[in-house]
Amino acid sequence: MGKRYSLRVQIPTRRAIPILALVGAGAFLAALAFRPLPLANTQQAALVIQETGGMEASDSEEWWVNSGAQVEKTESGFQTIQGELPWYSWWRIRYLLSNPVDTDNGEHPQNILRFVNKSKWENGQQTMYVRVHRLNMSASPERGAWSGIFFLHRYKDGDNLYYAGIRQDGAAVIKKKMNGVYYTMAYAPWYKEEAPYNREINPNLIPGKQWIGLRTLITSNEDGSVLIRLLLDEEGNGSWQTALEARDEGSQYGGDPIRGEGHGGMRSDFMDMEFRDYKVEPLS
Repeated sequence: MGKRYSLRVQIPTRRAIPILALVGAGAFLAALAFRPLPLANTQQAALVIQETGGMEASDSEEWWVNSGAQVEKTESGFQTIQGELPWYSWWRIRYLLSNPVDTDNGEHPQNILRFVNKSKWENGQQTMYVRVHRLNMSASPERGAWSGIFFLHRYKDGDNLYYAGIRQDGAAVIKKKMNGVYYTMAYAPWYKEEAPYNREINPNLIPGKQWIGLRTLITSNEDGSVLIRLLLDEEGNGSWQTALEARDEGSQYGGDPIRGEGHGGMRSDFMDMEFRDYKVEPLS
């Protein structure tokens, strides 16, 4: 006769149970992190643009959410995630695993919104109205006076583009990002309060709960330089004022000007916000 085998079930020791639970939870989170959960219905999917790994994967014909998890369509425009994501949200779990510092352990992926328009052009004007609902007081070292709301211009990729907009210290700014390095081309105080900017006590001088207009123009010149202008409508009533102007002639800002066609779009930092009436107008 052959050997007789019996089936035995080994009960984990009390010490091993927490370890098994952690391993199981980790496997569950990892599975969620790499498998997006579908939206509840097609109507909901039509109202939300989800972040994707590349522009070609975006379901929107006009927009790509590069980071920030998702952007929701409104009657007149778009809004970021508002408030904290629930603990069971796939995006919260994914950002908890991939970038917990800048997103407050995944609660606020909107802290690092990068929203890119799929159209490409060289010379043009972008306009939008923005309204800040809340500042997220993240412990991230990336939250600072330099954070804010900005247009993207001549976006080639995340490391090569121009920025123009308003910072949380109330200043207007035009920047160039070349090979991942930022260069400030122009800076001037704009929104001023009696109390100066302070990261903890007075962390945002951009007016909240009201519409503010941003407009930027970018053109290439015959000498090869690039001219950028930033205009602001601080009352949201169509009264535009030129805030800054900068010319990129090359050497002083990390290399040659960024020429040719590129994408537009916008970014915001550590804010719950909405924007409306976005318009891009190519210029001859």
